[in-house]
Amino acid sequence: MSKKILSALLAALMLAGCATAFGGCGCKSNNKKKKTESSQANTAVRADPASVKQYIAEGSILQTFSWDFNTIKESMPDIAAAGYSAIQTSPINACLEGEGGGMELYGDGKWYYHYQPTDFKIGNYQLGTREEFKAMCAEAHKYDIKVLVDVIANHTTPQLNMVAQELIDAGGGSFETLFHKNNSSDIMNYDDRLECTTAKMGGLPDINTERPSFQTYFFNYINDCIDCGADGFRYDTAKHIGLPDDPKEDDGFENNFWEKVRTETKDYDQKFIYGEVLQGGNDCLAEYISEIGRTTASTYGGRLRSALESDSLSTGSIKSYWLGKDVPLNMVTWVESHDNYINDRSWKNLDNTKVALGWAVITARKDGTPLFFARPYHDDPENNEWGMNRIGPQGDDLYKDSRVSAVNYFRTAMVGEDENLFNPNSDSSALVVERGSKGAVIVNTAGALDTGFETALADGSYTDRVDGSTVYTVKDGKLTCDKPIPENTVVVLYNEGYTERTPMADTDVAADTAFRTDGDSINVKLTLKNAAEGTYSIDGGEAKTYKDGDSITLNKPADGSVVKVELRAKNEKDVPTYERLEFTFEESYQAAKGDKVYFEKPEGWGDTVNAYVYNIADEDENRIWPGEEMKKEDDGKYSYTFARDFDKPLIIFNDGEDSNQYPLDKGFKVEADKTYTAE
Repeated sequence: MSKKILSALLAALMLAGCATAFGGCGCKSNNKKKKTESSQANTAVRADPASVKQYIAEGSILQTFSWDFNTIKESMPDIAAAGYSAIQTSPINACLEGEGGGMELYGDGKWYYHYQPTDFKIGNYQLGTREEFKAMCAEAHKYDIKVLVDVIANHTTPQLNMVAQELIDAGGGSFETLFHKNNSSDIMNYDDRLECTTAKMGGLPDINTERPSFQTYFFNYINDCIDCGADGFRYDTAKHIGLPDDPKEDDGFENNFWEKVRTETKDYDQKFIYGEVLQGGNDCLAEYISEIGRTTASTYGGRLRSALESDSLSTGSIKSYWLGKDVPLNMVTWVESHDNYINDRSWKNLDNTKVALGWAVITARKDGTPLFFARPYHDDPENNEWGMNRIGPQGDDLYKDSRVSAVNYFRTAMVGEDENLFNPNSDSSALVVERGSKGAVIVNTAGALDTGFETALADGSYTDRVDGSTVYTVKDGKLTCDKPIPENTVVVLYNEGYTERTPMADTDVAADTAFRTDGDSINVKLTLKNAAEGTYSIDGGEAKTYKDGDSITLNKPADGSVVKVELRAKNEKDVPTYERLEFTFEESYQAAKGDKVYFEKPEGWGDTVNAYVYNIADEDENRIWPGEEMKKEDDGKYSYTFARDFDKPLIIFNDGEDSNQYPLDKGFKVEADKTYTAE
């Protein structure tokens, strides 16, 4: 795909995920009211939920961001032990294969390609095959973990030559009929509902989701997901699909997509379905909840992140979900989503501890269903948002941290209990979430917090379910402990519904592990907790035993750049744990200031030829597409001279903003004095 498109796609996804910046979509009142789920619906006893939908709503969801199906399957014991009720996959549809199939989250590959459908069929090069998805679902259900699938309905990849003919045929036989008539324009006014629901969003072609033949094709995909084991769906960019009362293009169709979701989805009443409707301006939240059942609560996530950054959990800003007046509390909540983590760079503002504190707040609360975004493995909040930077392996271990799992279990034990939020000792840096008189979660962000404050907890003795040892006493309506609560601490207190659990084995590598090298080998220190020994295997080879602190040496492979290491261990109850690590061996080369490369212009190209020079780390020589104009030499070749020293540069040749380029995908490695010729 073109470098121009590559450079624009992240912006496109930012538009898709951050429409708040544009004031959201304005909407008129939807007079066609439909029955909505009550915000008080999640009141049944956990052991016998009325439906799969309710089971998911009463629990918590793990977003397995860019994990492949096999990794999710292998990680199921860890996910279940951490107390989640469901997982949410990344999009599983056929998608654009960018950078020649590169598998980095960002670099030689991109996470967002699976948000660029080429067809609505299960399976893609990033996550796995249909059969692997089916096997993953079966494994999840063994552990009573439900499966949600992130789906895209309203756009395709912008690289139209990669869109499947079957999809084009289902859309009427041409791109003109597959897409809305307004698809020739990008959304400029997000308050214009016709524009918001029919124009391109950030350059992503907008499918006419109202065309009956497309709907039939799309819901065949949805129902195939269900046949394979899916229990629900997240609809990406849902507010860019029209509501019944929205204005409509003159094409003879109705704004009935959401009606079709309800009538064409198999066992719809059992499925947990929500839409990504990011807030900002008149965002039609009530209308989308009426149509879909649930939406996201993006403003609340932003408020919570700001509160965590400032160490101020004042109930004045934390208690309200900021959905608007009379909007049902049918929402999925988060501390952070993959969109804001990546696009607004909030990864620099919240470390893992702050994320865990925020998770305790939203998960302890009665309303909403919390979604935990698993950050990339071994991400570094100060320097590296991508961590190991690989698509496929599991995310950072924070998803199964003791603070996170303790609140997950607390949540399911508190089903049906009312909530009460207050700042203990009038200290806004701390928050208590009480659930009736049965349990409480205390979140302290700054400074030592003295106990002795009033509480609704029943009199008795409570052991903190996070550290498993600190005892708190409630007597005559006051909670006390023989020591203050330290800063950046989560305390989880409840007795009824608590079950003692054996800690899972914990496989990992040292915190300072480097996952990339341009050398011939790399030394890796393995760590292990809650198990006497574990095993490691390299690239699917023989499993060998290791103990905590052992080191292994990985050598650069002769036929590839990536080495895969799998770690396994069992706790004392023989429950397995799994970790998948991938190490990248980079080729080391440079271009020096004054180095020249040459290009033979193909027949049919314009006379102005440009060189776009970049590298995987985004350290661009000429950052803005189409790059810099090359010099025409006497022999008819074109030359480009490097203006500075440059590490591992790649180069793409083109003849303008919207015209020819070579290569069409990942750039060529730069070799001084080489003449590049288009094939």
